Amino acid sequence: MKAIQNWINKLPLELLFWIGSIIGVLLIDPYSAHHFSLCPLDQLGFDWCPGCGLGRSMSLMAHGDFRASWEMHPLASLAYLVILSRIWKLINNLKTTHNYG
Repeated sequence: MKAIQNWINKLPLELLFWIGSIIGVLLIDPYSAHHFSLCPLDQLGFDWCPGCGLGRSMSLMAHGDFRASWEMHPLASLAYLVILSRIWKLINNLKTTHNYG
C-alpha cells in the first residue's frame, strides 16, 4: 500500500491536468450549436461571464479559424501561451529536480 501511495505522490498531477486540458480543447467541436459548459455562471443562468467562450475560442484557433477565434474571445492566444509555458516549466522541473511544483 505504501508503494502505491509513494507512486501516486510522485505523479505530476498538475502537468497531467494541463496536458489533459489542451487535449480537451483540441477535441471540442467549436462549430456545434450546443456545448457542455463547466462555467458556474452559465449553470446559474447568467448570460455574461468573462471566461465564457475561451475554450471554444482556443479550439477555433487550433482549427485555424483565427478570425472567429478572435471574435469569440480575444484572449485565446494568451491562454495558449500561459498553459504551454506552464507545461514547459513543469517538464523542466521534472527533468532537473525529479519532482514538480
